[in-house]
Amino acid sequence: MPPDNATVSMPSIRRRLVSMVYELLLAFAALFLPFLVFEFAVDASHAAAVEHGRQALAFFVLGAYFIHQWSRNGQTLAMQTWRLRVTQADGTALPPRRAALRYLLAWMWVLPALVASWAFGLEHWHALGAIAIGIALWSLTAFLDRDRQFLHDRIAGTRLVQLPKPAKKKAPAQAA
Repeated sequence: MPPDNATVSMPSIRRRLVSMVYELLLAFAALFLPFLVFEFAVDASHAAAVEHGRQALAFFVLGAYFIHQWSRNGQTLAMQTWRLRVTQADGTALPPRRAALRYLLAWMWVLPALVASWAFGLEHWHALGAIAIGIALWSLTAFLDRDRQFLHDRIAGTRLVQLPKPAKKKAPAQAA
């Protein structure tokens, strides 16, 4: 059932970006144990094939996390903290297939910058700078949308909504 439009609003771009920073910290935590096991399995090798294995591991672990959370209740832990929820464009819950599409399209935040870094042979700080510029440019896509949704949400047919503040709990009446 779609949420009541009176109870949800469009979150600000700033709120979504701050939530993404928190999401990044949680992603490192989600990757810690799988990477620890992987490092023991490959004896901390830095061979090219192992580096690609690390990248694939990160892609699949993060994909499992985000797809599961978005299709379960529309929120990751960071989204719960910032009272954000991802829904389909009509306000209904995301099925796993739509969550997977959103996950793949969300890589557009960094993929163009990664390709540019590879094409121009950028390394270290230059590559990080290119990624930061790519993220900044992608965030500007929200200004091209009437609802201020990012391009990957528009293409995936999803949207982020801001949930209302929870009602304050009333203090129990004290006996006199």
